[in-house]
Amino acid sequence: MKYNKPDINLNLNVRGIPLSATLAINEKSSELIRQGRKVYKLGLGQSPFPVPRPVVDELKRNAFQKDYLPVKGLYELRRAVAEYHCRMHGVCHTAEDVLIGPGSKELMFLLQFVYYGDLLIPVPSWVSYAPQALIIGRHVRWIRTKPENNYKITAEEIVQHCEKDPNKPRIVILNYPANPTGITYTKNELRAIARAAKQFKIILLSDEIYGELHHKGKHNSIAQFYSEGTIISSGLSKWCGAGGWRLGTFTFPNSLKWLQDAMAAVASETFTATSAPIQYAAVKAFKGCEEIENYLVKCRLILGKLGYELAKELNKAEIQTPFPQGAFYVFPNFSSYKNKLAKRNINTDVELCDRILKETGVAILPGSVFGCREEDLTARVAYVNFDGEKALRAAEKLLLIDEINKKFLEKYCGGTLTAINLICKWINSLE
Repeated sequence: MKYNKPDINLNLNVRGIPLSATLAINEKSSELIRQGRKVYKLGLGQSPFPVPRPVVDELKRNAFQKDYLPVKGLYELRRAVAEYHCRMHGVCHTAEDVLIGPGSKELMFLLQFVYYGDLLIPVPSWVSYAPQALIIGRHVRWIRTKPENNYKITAEEIVQHCEKDPNKPRIVILNYPANPTGITYTKNELRAIARAAKQFKIILLSDEIYGELHHKGKHNSIAQFYSEGTIISSGLSKWCGAGGWRLGTFTFPNSLKWLQDAMAAVASETFTATSAPIQYAAVKAFKGCEEIENYLVKCRLILGKLGYELAKELNKAEIQTPFPQGAFYVFPNFSSYKNKLAKRNINTDVELCDRILKETGVAILPGSVFGCREEDLTARVAYVNFDGEKALRAAEKLLLIDEINKKFLEKYCGGTLTAINLICKWINSLE
């Protein structure tokens, strides 16, 4: 199977760009299932949980909304988003600082389109950052992180890259909790990165789409420490289980108002406005309520417990895997089996993932589509192939949160545990 591998040395033509790797693996998995194969779909990172009931009800109430809304978004929603970031992260802006789009992915594309600087991306990172830049014709600069640092970028690495040309305009994308690793940053790490960004007048795109899925509910925004240069990216797709609704938000500091206006101008000539009923429903999501908060508590607990169990099993099999702190991903490294894999003619992560899919039925993505080297033998596992609605209903009936344990996971997330066990058995069978 061919994956969309980011490559800064590749002069891509738009017609030659393949389907996004996450979408490609999902379609490949679905095709194998239609052929009668048993497939564990751990490729596409889509929330397993339903949209919270109060948000669904709000969408029903507003299904009649048919008018074009302002390009920048429904004012009431923009205000709700600004108040949300002030309430949750202590980063206080106004409705005028918020831009609404049909998914944060579209907004990221517009940002790179209107801004003239280089794009700095930590490796590994989400599959679409680099291809978007290449479509537009921007330069992509990778900053390779270290496994021993849980694949987190450091302030020192940013400084080292930027001091060669300190006045060059740049955007640094910081995604946390991270796709593909599930790792996040401490406050001290964010402070240090903020100082480095301020030193070189970097624009930080803080992709916090998984912020509400910090497993302990303790997400911090770097905008607290570098408000004048940080754009906060959020939306409904991950924490609200509404990927198909396509609603994203950018919150700008006043100093970047010119950038917000430029994006809105391009938006007016492209998508015009985001779906009206979805925007009205999103107001409820960002304002929140007790039912939504209870929903999030249960989601975090299930994902946190499940992620821990998966990482534990992988590490037990000597597949080095950071324990996730948020989102719904683990990022195993199979390099300790490099010699044994080579004997099976498996020398790259693409060959590794293809063979795992063929011989175990488990669909995962190679680390190279996230910017890693193929020979690193890394992969991303999206642990989302369980019935999230059923798991939530069961969690609601529990008297104690401690009852979300291994027994609970085996009953409600058994397919995911089975998939990881199949990978571990397969790797241990290598001669």
